[in-house]
Amino acid sequence: MAIANKIAGYISRSSWIRKMFEEGERLRQEFGADNVYDFTLGNPDVEPPQALHTALLQLAQHPLPGMHRYMNNAGYPETRAAVARKLAADSGLEVTAAHVIMTCGAGGALNVVLKTILNPGEEVIILAPYFVEYKFYIDNHGGVPVEVWTNRETFRLDLAAIEAAITTKTRAIIVNSPNNPTGVIYTAEELAALGELVKRAQARTGHQVYVISDEPYARLSYDGAKVPNIFPLIESSVVVTSHSKDLALPGERIGYLAANPRMATAMQFMEGAVFCNRTLGFVNAPALMQRLVADLQDVSVDSSLYQDKRDLFYTTLTGLGFSMVKPDGAFYLFPKSPFADDVEFVKLAQKHHILLVPGSGFGAPGYFRIAYCVDRGMIERSLPAWERLAVEAGLKK
Repeated sequence: MAIANKIAGYISRSSWIRKMFEEGERLRQEFGADNVYDFTLGNPDVEPPQALHTALLQLAQHPLPGMHRYMNNAGYPETRAAVARKLAADSGLEVTAAHVIMTCGAGGALNVVLKTILNPGEEVIILAPYFVEYKFYIDNHGGVPVEVWTNRETFRLDLAAIEAAITTKTRAIIVNSPNNPTGVIYTAEELAALGELVKRAQARTGHQVYVISDEPYARLSYDGAKVPNIFPLIESSVVVTSHSKDLALPGERIGYLAANPRMATAMQFMEGAVFCNRTLGFVNAPALMQRLVADLQDVSVDSSLYQDKRDLFYTTLTGLGFSMVKPDGAFYLFPKSPFADDVEFVKLAQKHHILLVPGSGFGAPGYFRIAYCVDRGMIERSLPAWERLAVEAGLKK
């Protein structure tokens, strides 16, 4: 075999979104783009805020000397300081540039954190349903993923299940809020309880357990919901995030990681993370993007555009008999599959030119994911197809 057996196996087990994309291309060629309804990719359809375009034009017309050269592997001091000021304002803590590393998106940040903290064979708890890449990131650095379900009806944290899963090998817990794929936001009370649970675990096991808060959707929340800052709630915490969603910049790969200043080991962790940011091959986050996002820490896309699409979809689909938790944020719906076999249901949806991702891809068989970060017109055009699908699936007569 030309590639590693493990990678070949991973490809075969992790290709749902790729398979749906390929099927979408086939259907578009056969029936036309307007007659295919692709809800598979979390790729924002909105444009970046005007403030970003203005800053980009300013830099292009008045380039700074040396602005494309290497910088400290942690990033430009002024950009890190800008991120730190935002985190300090949100948390009420003394976050400084020394607690921040600019990264190649949240995916890069997660890999840096895991490389920094994991010894071979140590465990990382991931909460189902979970972002599909978590398992691969953990494996990249010799770790072992341990799946723990959230509450199967509400998708809220199951603290007892998490505590029961912690062993002497547990090194970290990844939380993702607002969650991909459910859209659930964990409350401050839930996170504070998780913080107390981690303290007990650390006392019991005698070693540090990190809570890694994956937050790329943190500025996309609805109905007045707020995403709590994790730093005051969990001492042993690290934030990883990106501007892929809040500034609609997924292709630019710009994000950061930040260590809780209350964590006793924060500076040792940061030293290791800077080293890993370099040696993993990222070297540093993109220089131009660092310049641009420094002054945009209080800027975001208009989340009401996504809320409008959520409301249209949620109202229509629940009216057709689909059952789901109403998302607090992000831009996904995660309904229950009308069939026990979610893959079978997704295949039936394809018959109606609706492209979805089965919940099995997120560690949650029996559900399916809808990404509604698409043109509203496509959602509207798809509604008759959804009605026909609901009838064929036995939800509506």
